[in-house]
Amino acid sequence: MTPTEQLARRRPLVSRTLLRYAVIGASGVLLDYLLFLLLFNVAGLHEQLANAISTTAGITNNFLLNAWFNFRKRDRLLVRFLRFYAVGLTGIALTFLLLGVFSGWLGVDPNLVKAGSLPAVLLLQYTVNKKWSFG
Repeated sequence: MTPTEQLARRRPLVSRTLLRYAVIGASGVLLDYLLFLLLFNVAGLHEQLANAISTTAGITNNFLLNAWFNFRKRDRLLVRFLRFYAVGLTGIALTFLLLGVFSGWLGVDPNLVKAGSLPAVLLLQYTVNKKWSFG
């Protein structure tokens, strides 16, 4: 087998589902942020209520796009959504914990902690959602 054939047969370092998951996740973050701005700044909702609504919209967006286009699962949607939502909340909790430790206790800039937490949260959520929510 030639080196080119060997290279073609190797598994990619990053799976297509992980890449789609990341792109879908970015769309959810954008929706979450824009909806928050609209609800808080334009509609005048309280920041916590605006955040709860916008976060739920982002998670719902991500679930539907992942169910339809990424993992292609259309059965047991309510159970899958509740699992996906729980994983989303776990990601929020992990980021909260990392911010508390690295920013609160160690004095690291919160912007750096948030940016640094994104890959870890993405991989954790992808792994859990792939096996538990869409497995």
